[in-house]
Amino acid sequence: MFSRHALLLAAAIALAGCGSTQVAAAPAEQSPAVAAPALTITDPWVKTAKKGMSAAFGTLVNNTGAEVTIVSGASPLSPKIELHEVVESGGKMIMRPKEGGFVIPAHGTHELRPGGDHIMLMGVAQEVLPGARIPFTLTVKGGKPLEFTAIGKDFAGGKEDYQPGMGHK
Repeated sequence: MFSRHALLLAAAIALAGCGSTQVAAAPAEQSPAVAAPALTITDPWVKTAKKGMSAAFGTLVNNTGAEVTIVSGASPLSPKIELHEVVESGGKMIMRPKEGGFVIPAHGTHELRPGGDHIMLMGVAQEVLPGARIPFTLTVKGGKPLEFTAIGKDFAGGKEDYQPGMGHK
């Protein structure tokens, strides 16, 4: 018994002296960094409507170190979409196209809300019901488009109507 152990030990020592093979530790597996998309939108929704006009809202989030500008939008729900703002003019609040689009600051947000900046849908021919899922694509100046789905939601606050004759220019 002793001789078998001695032989194994001697063989191990002899092999160890026969060259110095270095074994490098395998590098620890690194999981690829998951980068946040450059631009996202949180809680996107569309005001329910029978037909005519509606609007989409949410909060645009810029995850980059440079400002991002949204210049236009599209959706199968509407043949014509404009980026709008609500401003005071002649003592009245009016909606109008937002000159230059929506600018989201570096690492910042831009809220789209009733009574403020919003995505205006005109010529809506199909009823938008609560819970409807409406696809959108926003065009980003010099960047990848932002695609998202907004949910139909009833909203009666602020007497928002989004119909012709409501100060819409």
